[in-house]
Amino acid sequence: MALPQAKQDTTQARLSALALPQDGGWLGAARDAALGRVRAMGLPGARDEYWKYTRPAALTAPKAGTAAVLVTDEAPVFDAIDRVKLVFVDGVFDAEASDAPELAGVEITQLAEAGAADIHWAKDLYGVLEAAGQVPVERPLAALNTAAAEQGVVIRVTGKAAKPVNLIYRHVSETSDAMMHHVVRVEAGAELTLLENGPAAARLNSVLEVDVADDAAFHHVRAQGRDHDRVAATHIFGRLGTRSLFKSFTLTANGALTRNEAVLELTGDDVSAHVAGAAMGDGDFHHDDTVFITHDAVNCESRQVFKKVLRNGAVGVFQGKILVKEGAQKTDGYQISQSLLLDDDAQFLAKPELEIYADDVACSHGSTSGAIDEEALFYLRARGIERAEATDMLTIAFLAEALEEIADEALADDILSRLESWLLRRRG
Repeated sequence: MALPQAKQDTTQARLSALALPQDGGWLGAARDAALGRVRAMGLPGARDEYWKYTRPAALTAPKAGTAAVLVTDEAPVFDAIDRVKLVFVDGVFDAEASDAPELAGVEITQLAEAGAADIHWAKDLYGVLEAAGQVPVERPLAALNTAAAEQGVVIRVTGKAAKPVNLIYRHVSETSDAMMHHVVRVEAGAELTLLENGPAAARLNSVLEVDVADDAAFHHVRAQGRDHDRVAATHIFGRLGTRSLFKSFTLTANGALTRNEAVLELTGDDVSAHVAGAAMGDGDFHHDDTVFITHDAVNCESRQVFKKVLRNGAVGVFQGKILVKEGAQKTDGYQISQSLLLDDDAQFLAKPELEIYADDVACSHGSTSGAIDEEALFYLRARGIERAEATDMLTIAFLAEALEEIADEALADDILSRLESWLLRRRG
């Protein structure tokens, strides 16, 4: 079926503005296949089912818009954590600002270097999980990334990583347009904590493909930068083996447009997969979490926990689906999306979904939207707490369930301090 003309025009304009890599070998083949997917699907438009709440024009335009660089004396998130830092400036790796990768005790290689090798383990993953994640819902921005991204790291973990690996994204140019593609393989019995923080660029398109083998664990904590005008589309594709653990948490504060997608496939029995997020928006803020988790094995657990605090016209979106395939018995699927609207101008749009083809499951979803609990607020104010401070206390309590998804207490405390700082700044 031919694409609508408007979609063809948008896709061609975006591709024409790109200097597509000319790699050979396995990486070039993967890019060519991804480019074919982009042309066949077309870039997203406002009429696409999974884009009806979020207009993609800023993400598909030929050129990035302008985003002012935030200047702050606040210490970077995760600064107190002992970790290995890999720094990207406007989407380009900065070796001088980075730590020696070997300090993490894992194999870390730049994407370009891995692609230059005739044989590399990343061949089995780069673009492979992204391609699998295109069914049943098309994700053309991710395919565009696979075709065009030249920056990123590939990480292979064979034991427990000595330290967390921290990907730090610095925004310097007001018109930067970044694409990064990371690939992670956590081998059987291994464990890795991956941290990400920073605004990255005026416009960001990123993909993270993660293969978690049997009995392995992957922890992911991300704090998206506070630059007010930035726009971003991020994608996580995960494939999880038997008895594996996957936990991902994202904190978002500020940003004109953010679309975070997570697509996980539970392929082995006894898997535990958690995806969570906390978003806080004020004014010109549009935040979209779109999650698709497929249960294709026995006795697996998945959790989706998303909380958004919105005011002054900010918009929050949640689209989450749990698909339980035939034979995936004893599935435990939990999904909750909630918003706290601090005034009458904010808006929350939710589309929770369950699709179940097994009969021995426990799956639930819920979505709520409301204002501050006036009774609780009265209780706090009766004890001498000012209204603004009491509101902040109730806001933190509202976000608590999402924060509990962070396994490492030090990381959770760091994220909590950022939330409290955000609220304090807005109160001021």
